[in-house]
This record gives sequence, C-alpha cells and structure tokens, in this order.
Amino acid sequence: MTQWLTVLTTIDSPEKAQALARGAVRERVAACAQISGPVTSVYRWQGVVETASEWQVLFKTTAARYEALEAHLRAAHDYETPEIVATPVVRGDAAYLRWVEDETTQEAGPGTATATGTGTRDGAAG
Repeated sequence: MTQWLTVLTTIDSPEKAQALARGAVRERVAACAQISGPVTSVYRWQGVVETASEWQVLFKTTAARYEALEAHLRAAHDYETPEIVATPVVRGDAAYLRWVEDETTQEAGPGTATATGTGTRDGAAG
C-alpha cells in the first residue's frame, strides 16, 4: 500500500478553503495544504450542467491518516457531495516525506521539529 497521499478537494470561496486547510493541519490529518484558485469548474449537478468558480485545496498526508482526513473534510465541508480524491505519492524527497509522516502523527505535540528543524516556510514548504 502507498504510504503517502495527496488529497484534493474544492470549495466555493477562499475563506472556506483557508478554513479547511487550517483545520486539517491543526488536527494533524494533513501535514500541509496548498490553496489554488479560483479555478473554473464545469460539472453536471442534478441534471443541469453548471459552471462555478472554486478554490482547490491540495492536502499532503499519509495513507494511515486518510480516513481521518476524509472524515474531517466531510464534517467541515458545506457541499452535499464534496470532491475528495486521493492520489498516491510514489516517490519524493525522503526528508520531506518523513516530515509529512511526523506532522500527521497523532502523538506529535506542539513544537515538533520538521524535517529541516525550522518549521518555517523556507524550511518545510508544503
């Protein structure tokens, strides 16, 4: 089984995207999240083709924390059927992937060192 995942969701405002990202990182169900947008989504919903502006949130997590991340997103998301799609990470920088594991470990506490030891944007970028 793949050990690391990226998990994608979309939401209809940058404020909601920020809330989803911060909540998942705070709860340690994701090590980090990147917000992109707006993007234009075209989809069929209840028999009608719709177009909407959305913000994508891409989470980095482990397979062991996927169920908890999905549960967190379902509880925090206001869409009836939110997009929650996991993609396996087949390779990556060893130090970065260790950092993802460290940051999603339930037992980790405040001040846990990152892979670089700094915890800053420059030291442990999402």
